[in-house]
Amino acid sequence: MASLRGEPVDRPAVNFYEIGGFKVDPSDTDPFNVYNDPSWQPLLQLAEQQTDLIRLRSPVRLRSFDVENLAGRSGADTCRSEFFKTEQYVEDGCRFNRVSLKIGDRTMTSLTRRDPDADTVWTLEHLLKSTDDLKAYLELPDEVFTENIDIGKLIKEDKELGDSGILMVDTEDPICAAASLFSMEDFTIIAITEHQLMHSLLEKLSRYIYTRTEKVAKEFPGHLWRIYGPEYATEPFLPPNLFKEYVVRYDTSMIEAIQRYGGFARIHCHGRTRAVLDYIIEMGADAIDPIEPPPQGDVEIEYVRREYGKNLVLFGNLEISDIEGAELAEFEKIVVRTLKDGTAGQGRGFVLMPSSSPFGREITSKTLANYNSMVRLAINYSL
Repeated sequence: MASLRGEPVDRPAVNFYEIGGFKVDPSDTDPFNVYNDPSWQPLLQLAEQQTDLIRLRSPVRLRSFDVENLAGRSGADTCRSEFFKTEQYVEDGCRFNRVSLKIGDRTMTSLTRRDPDADTVWTLEHLLKSTDDLKAYLELPDEVFTENIDIGKLIKEDKELGDSGILMVDTEDPICAAASLFSMEDFTIIAITEHQLMHSLLEKLSRYIYTRTEKVAKEFPGHLWRIYGPEYATEPFLPPNLFKEYVVRYDTSMIEAIQRYGGFARIHCHGRTRAVLDYIIEMGADAIDPIEPPPQGDVEIEYVRREYGKNLVLFGNLEISDIEGAELAEFEKIVVRTLKDGTAGQGRGFVLMPSSSPFGREITSKTLANYNSMVRLAINYSL
């Protein structure tokens, strides 16, 4: 919290992002739970015992019909079931979720797959595939997207966490909710060629996101938030002027609501962010992650610290590919350079953090060694 407020700290904070952040249960014997593998246990314990924990939690209570990657995922049962049907089945050892949406005489479907050895969801078929599908989707009544917000579980877990870390409210923004309805190809084409239609969708989806943000920010004040989705409007997908149109225009209200009640807004944006950093400042964001260097991104943390560090707390900028692939001596050089550049000069704050985390069933000895060195070097780093 001192880092978020721009106050002096005794050392840089160190965080493993999803590890220690996502809610996992190593004792769960579900075949799709990769975290019950013995190789994961030392890494999970390292996160819990030696890192500055940031729990990523959604305030939305999931319902029995909820499926992965569906915008507006907790609508009222009676209204939502009138339009949406879901089916879950296992085939060839993989778990599939099929969603059918019927509006008038038009039926749209999506399909996702979850493999037992990877904690990720693959979208095989997206719900919306054309502008006609989008126009039909816009006819859905707003009641379909009504959410069941559970502030109590946030308060309870925050108290249980105590001084071992902080709880971060995790939320998508309107462009994330919109883009995930399409394949990336269809989304970019519609976003570039159908501005008014895209704004109609963003405005529709923003209503329930704004309602959620205002309620949670007011009843759970003073906490860190992560807003994910802006990367959909960065290069090479969309030009910077559309970042202003589709992100700044809609996310600024979210940030203002969070800050109105003493909270801190962290913008999550992978990839090429150099051309949109001024827009992120314009929105009034408090922090940014994960600040990816080339080739995954296009900006070094030294540049971001120098040019924007007085306004933004910087979370980053270690690549998961280095954690999993680099030899220990090479990785330690990367960490030392990141610590040096991330804390150089005058800045609001810095948190040493990777861009992502492993999602496979097995954690290699190389990966574990690199995570251990990350903690050791951060804890012993002199500011």
